[in-house]
Amino acid sequence: MPKVNKINHIAVVVSDMEKSLAFWQDALGIPLQAMKEVPAEASKVAFLPLAGAEIELVQPTSEDSGIAKYLAKRGQGMHHLCVEVDDVAAMLEHLRGKNIRLINEDPRTTDDGKKYAFIHPESTGGVLVELYQVK
Repeated sequence: MPKVNKINHIAVVVSDMEKSLAFWQDALGIPLQAMKEVPAEASKVAFLPLAGAEIELVQPTSEDSGIAKYLAKRGQGMHHLCVEVDDVAAMLEHLRGKNIRLINEDPRTTDDGKKYAFIHPESTGGVLVELYQVK
């Protein structure tokens, strides 16, 4: 059976990256490790490492992206919880066998080779869950 290893990150959707960084970085003192554009998700992401995981601030870069639609519908706040798994494809197959509703039927791949997929909140008690496989 595929295995969940740890929490990889918690993603927070924001409308104003600089204002959000003022809280997380300046007020709480969590250092900003990097910020990058993620064209595949039409977003800009700030990475703030914390105790073996990280907080990711996600801001939409396009008004018609999934993140922008989420922000318009639900406002700022927690977007998803990401758990690191040893094999995303095997985990998706396992979840299909348990009739878990998936957003991604097959893993997607980041530009740096990591694989990921999302599980629908309908099957998780209301939390969008991302599965993440690190090389």
